[in-house]
Amino acid sequence: MYNGKETAVIAPGDRKTSGERGRPAGPCVMVIFGIGGDLTKRKLFPALYNLAKDDLLPKEFAIVGVGRGESSTPEFQKKIAQEIREFATSDIEPAVIDWMTERLYYHVGNFQDPAAYKSLAGLLANVDKDHSTGGNYFYYLATAPEFFGEITRQLGAAGLTQQTENRWRRVIYEKPFGDGLSSAHALNCEIEEVLQENQIYRIDHYLGKETVQNILAFRFGNGIFEPVWNRRYIDHVQITVAETMGVENRGGYYDHSGALRDMVPNHIFQLISLVTMEPPVSFDADAVRDEQTKVLRAMQPLSEQDVLMRTVRGQYGEGTDGNARLPAYRSEPRVSPVSSTETFVALKLLMDNWRWAGVPLYLRTGKRLKIRSSEIVIQFKSVPFMLFRKTSVERLAPNQFIVHIQPQEGISLQFGAKIPGPIVKLGTVNMDFRYADYFGSKPSTGYERLLYECMIGDATLFQRADMVEASWSVVQPILDVWQALPPRNFPNYPAGSWGPWEANDLLERDGRQWREPGQ
Repeated sequence: MYNGKETAVIAPGDRKTSGERGRPAGPCVMVIFGIGGDLTKRKLFPALYNLAKDDLLPKEFAIVGVGRGESSTPEFQKKIAQEIREFATSDIEPAVIDWMTERLYYHVGNFQDPAAYKSLAGLLANVDKDHSTGGNYFYYLATAPEFFGEITRQLGAAGLTQQTENRWRRVIYEKPFGDGLSSAHALNCEIEEVLQENQIYRIDHYLGKETVQNILAFRFGNGIFEPVWNRRYIDHVQITVAETMGVENRGGYYDHSGALRDMVPNHIFQLISLVTMEPPVSFDADAVRDEQTKVLRAMQPLSEQDVLMRTVRGQYGEGTDGNARLPAYRSEPRVSPVSSTETFVALKLLMDNWRWAGVPLYLRTGKRLKIRSSEIVIQFKSVPFMLFRKTSVERLAPNQFIVHIQPQEGISLQFGAKIPGPIVKLGTVNMDFRYADYFGSKPSTGYERLLYECMIGDATLFQRADMVEASWSVVQPILDVWQALPPRNFPNYPAGSWGPWEANDLLERDGRQWREPGQ
């Protein structure tokens, strides 16, 4: 049925037969290392549950959890069923939970013990027989990064990564993938001794968000925007990834990582690459990733002086959200009381290519900021003012195209229009598109699409080795300068604010200012 919005309305009873549902993945087993972690219960199993409800998991499917704690398969099944009910993002259907738990297995093993992998191979052989999974396995490493290389080597030594024409083997790596350029390169070399690049899936859950995936469809599927998507018409680009939460129970990890490593070379650079890349020849994985890599390599290298002038770091102190006191970062659990780790980063980057030469990219991300929001702002150049000089119009507000990534996914376009009346006055008009309004809200963790794409062998939304290293190449000079010159003024912004004043100065020196999300 046509509703005038170019979207087909599907009756609930048609959900299994609609061509829009996609095909189920082929037979396979998902093996999760680090089965006892928060990621597994809060994201992975809720995502698998949503895929099962949408009929996108194959009937020939099973899940093996690998952990170091003692447990039995029945205990594991009961635990996971309870956690799915607790963390599911959609309505509970007991039949779906029963279907999943019937396919759950627990395997006890130390990640460094070769015997654990030999016994895992035996378990997987039995699972293949019981569920007709055909020897197709994908391993999800939801572990600390220091285990990535070890687990990969052990899987290879046990013959669990060998592919044939009739079976595939893939490995998903959670971030962070390295903590700098040298470690990322070393890790790439280490796992490539065991795996081919088409077996390696470096995951970034930001690419599971519908709005992020829609950037390419929007840019290259609409003739009115692509012609102006360049330096002739665009003044600058802003990317904001703001969080209201502190580090919660991640203090041990975060105090080593910091905001720069945690967010910039993965999440934010993925957004940059999608916004600035050239049109690929197709949506095939390597065609898209080739173009993403080109723009990452086109980033203008930062000298030591550039780092001092075009980067800002901050750490939150005590503050308030208006209702309650918020603790300082150095007071958070498992954080050093004299920590010099940044919880806020702002950068000005430039790109050396034909499309974007001279167009600055302003980035900021941080913890304990004023509101939770992730957005991309494309600000267009202002038109000449001379026509309005003899009117009451004081200034012409620039047009802005805004991609809202979270908490509400959508797209906005801001432009000026005359306010009704005898005097020429202009007001800012917002044209807003929200996914929930047009296509309905769909419960999601952000991992559903990524897990499904791995099962069907589509690596478009996953980072390739050269992409990872190109991203770290941009970030490494910043890490080097910051390590050589520890901050002297931390903490330098109160929790619940928009970060240190230097972040505003970064744009104001160029005659620009940040757009405040939520306006």
